[in-house]
Amino acid sequence: PPPRTMWMRPTCACPPVLTGSSLLPAAIARSWATCPSFSTVYFLFIIFVASTVFHCHWRLAVVPGPWAYSGRVVLLPRSLPRGGMFTINAQGRLGNQMGEYATLYALAKMNGRPAFIPAEMHSTLAPIFRISLPVLHHAAAGRIPWRNYPLNDWMEDRHRHIPGEYVRLTGYPCSWTFYHHVRDEIRREFTLHDHVREEAQRALGWFRARHRAPVFVVTSNGMAWCRENIDASRGDVVFAGNGLQGSPAKDFALLTQCNHSVITVGTFGIWAAYLAGGDTIYLANFTLPHSPFRWIFKPQAAFLPEWMGIAADLGQARENSSLHSSANAPEIPSLMAHRLEIRPLSHRHRK
Repeated sequence: PPPRTMWMRPTCACPPVLTGSSLLPAAIARSWATCPSFSTVYFLFIIFVASTVFHCHWRLAVVPGPWAYSGRVVLLPRSLPRGGMFTINAQGRLGNQMGEYATLYALAKMNGRPAFIPAEMHSTLAPIFRISLPVLHHAAAGRIPWRNYPLNDWMEDRHRHIPGEYVRLTGYPCSWTFYHHVRDEIRREFTLHDHVREEAQRALGWFRARHRAPVFVVTSNGMAWCRENIDASRGDVVFAGNGLQGSPAKDFALLTQCNHSVITVGTFGIWAAYLAGGDTIYLANFTLPHSPFRWIFKPQAAFLPEWMGIAADLGQARENSSLHSSANAPEIPSLMAHRLEIRPLSHRHRK
């Protein structure tokens, strides 16, 4: 017989030829053969959802939001008290805002009005203290017809009857004369959070382990100046502060856990001494006799009567003032260049 050619081979040896009508069913069949089953897809979806929820929960627990600390937030004007309310401008750093908070707390209570703090003040104080005043959101605050009420830094009789419904206190009030009659309540408002107090106690434990006699703990926003000018040769002075104005919580917590206080100038030291209790020594008459600063500052309103003042040496300041006057330059208040707090720490620490 003649040899077999490729044209004479059986058709079964060749791949099947698919027509247009059979292409789609074949593709579907191959897809089902390679894709996972429905139960597998469902199982993977459940794992994905569970892991996402766990991750989000962990992130929210670790990274606190802006309202993670106590404080009721008022968002809309319709939820405001009908009888009016008090608030205050949030100005300055930690010590200033503590004074503003305490003044608002006391004057609002004295006038029988509810008090609300700005969101900026809540952001400054709430991470450190267990404050309780509700927060007025800026969106609501901007739509309220406020009546500004300026304050000097001392209590006056007129503050007992402040007119107006929606009153916003202004200025830099910090005087104890505003709030000393409710001192126990103010001290509760400025109770440290547990984690802040624990950090301060660990720091004090470190000092106690290394010093048998009383220890003077120094914090300042000018630590280089302190190391140069404070005699630490006896071994009872510890320069503990980090001097960071942007994060003062650790320095402040450390100071409030000590027994007594030595302060210079500034609301930071005044508040640390006020909350710590014990004996306090402060820098007295640190302004020149004719300084304009005396117009707005009364030492008797800033320092408690039982605190002890030591006179400042104004010799160099007077010389500088004479030079300025001879040059027809305006006089500036003679204030110390660095805030300084020295806190003695004894063995029997006050709880």
